[in-house]
Amino acid sequence: MAFVLGVTGSIACGKSVLCRHLANFHGARHVDADRHVHTMYEPGKPGFDRIVARFGDDVVGADGYIDRKALGDIVFGKPDLLAALRTAIGDIEGEFMRLLREMKDDSAPIAVFETVRLFEGPYMEICDAGWLVAAEDERAIDRLMARNGFTREEAEQRMASATPWRERAAKADLVLHNNGSVADFQAAIDAAVDQALMTRR
Repeated sequence: MAFVLGVTGSIACGKSVLCRHLANFHGARHVDADRHVHTMYEPGKPGFDRIVARFGDDVVGADGYIDRKALGDIVFGKPDLLAALRTAIGDIEGEFMRLLREMKDDSAPIAVFETVRLFEGPYMEICDAGWLVAAEDERAIDRLMARNGFTREEAEQRMASATPWRERAAKADLVLHNNGSVADFQAAIDAAVDQALMTRR
């Protein structure tokens, strides 16, 4: 039975670095739950039809799949449209809970469940711990500009659209700060894993 670790954090905070390190050096199974959602609206699935009905044919790419960039441009910064998109996709919460129950029975020592909305659903009922990865705004903005080629204004807009990590810190079992070097962050991850496995609840 795996130790199920929920991981969340704001944009450009280092979630991918954390999850990759856990997989490479601690034998963890990693599930990017938000990426898994994409499978819920592949062509032929009800989510696909509902999205097209709600947002129009323009969100379908030349390959016949939903053009996530086009769809993202429509819903970005519009909570009502984002909520409509979640409804159109289908029972995301139910699918995530199914995934978590499956992960609990995994043979890996650690199963990492990564999602932006870790604390906004019932997922901590199954997770053994919930970690929040945090980075100061300026550090995250610099990463967005370097990684995504954003202008500063674009990076600031992305930051403004995300829930600040401080608003979720109280719900986390651990807040991992990622404001220094990759080596420093990885050392903090190693120490946190050792502590979590010793005190697993």
